[in-house]
Amino acid sequence: MKFETYKYLLQKQLKHGCFVSKKKYYKNNFTTAVVADQDGKIFELDGYGAVGMAGTLLVPLTLGNTIEMPHGGELMYLPGRKPILYNLAQEQFEILSENPYCKEEALFPVAAFNSPGYIVSYISAYQEHDHAKLLPLFSYGSVGWYGKGFRSSLILVDTERRQDLRLMKQEEIIKGVRKIRKVMPENRLRKHLEKCALEYGCPAAKNFFIGRCEAPLPTSKHCNANCLGCLSLQKEGNVKNSQDRILFTPLPEEIAQVALYHIKNVKKSVVSFGQGCEGDPLLAGDVIIKAISMIRSETDQGTINLNTNASKPEIVKKMFEAGLDSMRVSLNSVRNKCYSAYFRPKGYSFSDVKQSIDIALSKKKNVAINYLNCPGFTDTPEEVEAFIKFIDHHRINLIQWRNLNFDPCQYWKVMSSVTEHGKPIGIRVLLKLIKKTFPSVKHGYFNPPKENF
Repeated sequence: MKFETYKYLLQKQLKHGCFVSKKKYYKNNFTTAVVADQDGKIFELDGYGAVGMAGTLLVPLTLGNTIEMPHGGELMYLPGRKPILYNLAQEQFEILSENPYCKEEALFPVAAFNSPGYIVSYISAYQEHDHAKLLPLFSYGSVGWYGKGFRSSLILVDTERRQDLRLMKQEEIIKGVRKIRKVMPENRLRKHLEKCALEYGCPAAKNFFIGRCEAPLPTSKHCNANCLGCLSLQKEGNVKNSQDRILFTPLPEEIAQVALYHIKNVKKSVVSFGQGCEGDPLLAGDVIIKAISMIRSETDQGTINLNTNASKPEIVKKMFEAGLDSMRVSLNSVRNKCYSAYFRPKGYSFSDVKQSIDIALSKKKNVAINYLNCPGFTDTPEEVEAFIKFIDHHRINLIQWRNLNFDPCQYWKVMSSVTEHGKPIGIRVLLKLIKKTFPSVKHGYFNPPKENF
């Protein structure tokens, strides 16, 4: 399906009021639509139900396909777009450009950026204005109101409270910063992590300073991919990166000092290369291999993990030989055309990624896929079939389901420009299918310690 047909199909669906399924809906199960005015004020719109979308498919949000919005989630209104809602009286979908109860008051869609551990099953339903600007680098889950609270179309994939902000008291973080500053006053990586924790609010950096779970080890200034949704570098200027990329490469001694401090002070600790504030760690392979060797020369405790695009098999092999415990490979798709359209690799191919995965598996190491989820693409029959074949050929240990932080309509446009896609089967159905087909594959959100492999 070419993306030129997107608006036509959407308008056709709006005209006929089609549901995603033939399931019978009851009005008392609908969640109420929430919208925003031009000042960003969010409010309920009586008489209208909230709607989620996946590609061109629309579905009303009900008690059955939503959960209470988890703590830590945030609401956003989407300028340059019109909300698609469900008219409860007329039992059909509508695009509203103005408030039906207050003419000439513009309305905007509202989306939820939800807490870690949850994946989105439907996107907030909207139609773009012509020349609408790209949305910032967040995920845009659908949201409605029921009873006394917001509800969002989410699936819980990891119950661990690793990034629960309620467990990261600001006074404890500041206390930890001061303590560790005294332990390693000249360490530039420690200084960088202070900025991550205190300015960007990075949960991983916060955890380092309060001594829990997983600590980040950002190292690489460079990357050999040009991802559409790169969080640390946006060269084209169409959208702002979420955080600044690290400007230096830490010395092996600096990396080892940070890692060993965390490992020695935290039970079931994890330290990870490959963070949102860096490029790909494989491009700093020589430094990281030395750092891993230094860490392992002092202790066999702790889990050393690599988050990567897995583009350099020979470097991956050397890292495992030095003492790396696990690898998480980021993928938006397991089909070469779709992978390349998002990652836009420079100097490597998807076959290199698969080779790196096979090297790790041959060494009996833990391999996870960081699978970037976007309803309307991830759950299309073509992607589902390819993903099942991929797992069958590369018996990974874990799928880390993550929400794609990128403008969903633009993402669908890019993916539709390289290959055709059928009607989505639904993220919930996809999860059940993968679990049934590969019962030994684990599902989660966070990098596990080796005690849990």
